[in-house]
Amino acid sequence: MPPDDPGFLSADNLRIDPVRLDRAKALIQSWTLDGTIPAVSVCVGRRRGCLAPWAVGRMDESSDAELVDPDTTFLVASLAKPLVAVATILLVERGGFLLDDRVVRHFPEFDRFGKDEVCIRHLLTHTSGLPDMLPDNVALRERHASLTEFLEAAARVPLLFPPRTQVRYQSVGFLVLAELIRRISGQSLGDFLRDEVFVPLGLTATRLGISSADDLRRRATIRLGPEAAATSWHWNSPYWLAMGAPWGGLVTTASDYGRFLRAMLRGGEIDGVRILSQASAAAMVENQLQAIPGLSEESAKRDPWGFGWRLRPSGRSSFFGDLIGPKMFGHWGSTGTLAWADPDLDAFAVILTTLPQNPEGRYLAMASNALAAIFEDS
Repeated sequence: MPPDDPGFLSADNLRIDPVRLDRAKALIQSWTLDGTIPAVSVCVGRRRGCLAPWAVGRMDESSDAELVDPDTTFLVASLAKPLVAVATILLVERGGFLLDDRVVRHFPEFDRFGKDEVCIRHLLTHTSGLPDMLPDNVALRERHASLTEFLEAAARVPLLFPPRTQVRYQSVGFLVLAELIRRISGQSLGDFLRDEVFVPLGLTATRLGISSADDLRRRATIRLGPEAAATSWHWNSPYWLAMGAPWGGLVTTASDYGRFLRAMLRGGEIDGVRILSQASAAAMVENQLQAIPGLSEESAKRDPWGFGWRLRPSGRSSFFGDLIGPKMFGHWGSTGTLAWADPDLDAFAVILTTLPQNPEGRYLAMASNALAAIFEDS
């Protein structure tokens, strides 16, 4: 949506402190002016609406590069995972499978190295025992492997630990979820998300994988180190952008992703369009680790996950900052992106940058703090 869209609300209407808002904008802009971060795009708001999004910086790091604007798209990496989770829960609603179904019931080729015990619930909550990345991830990307080849490798990979006994972040499980969605719905994950989520919600700039000249032109370029830039499979390469990796290939704008967060804050509905039942939306943002037998109570509290959403861990400020409430849900992306919603504060923030910030996300955390501080009692 353009910044002057009548659907955007004023700071006064949203009970946002204008002084703190200006301070947050100045902080974020300072990072682009001094070259720390090439580009940033932000959208903030509440259940009822959002401010006009804003963007600062340039499309790439050349001195004459075009300035970014609120319509600029960003490769948001793992911000894709909550959307894959939504697609999965939609099929649960429709009777496609149960969360406690073993994966092999729908994907028999997965039955190797003890993976017959892995359930769909484990894939959604990072308790499957699968690795984050495949051991041959680099080799696959070097030869421009297809998602089918990645999936075949996932079927062969051993587990790191028995399912449901530990919590360990993993991207491979979301590749497997994409295959389950394809087998049950008859559509690729990208097509299913387009038809069931993006189009109904009006997320006009959001794609899982891009290849058209127009889509590529609108995307801000991720800062790369010299070694990554020398490859043909880095984040900015045509190969990676077109593949649409279920674990990290989403391209979107801050306002599009903000609209998705608003729908989640509103229990799965926005502007009369319901994408999830209230029961499903609530389940997605509850600590689902507490329902997994065999997992210690300490693990469930220390590393809480809903379905696809990271929940607020106690005593940790990585990525999300220090000021969001205990009912927070959100996610981060390795390309330098962050999205969160706080039901108690009735607020959300989307911060998209082109500076990879693993493992702690210091600038994302500072921006998150500054943006959390703008919200007054709603």
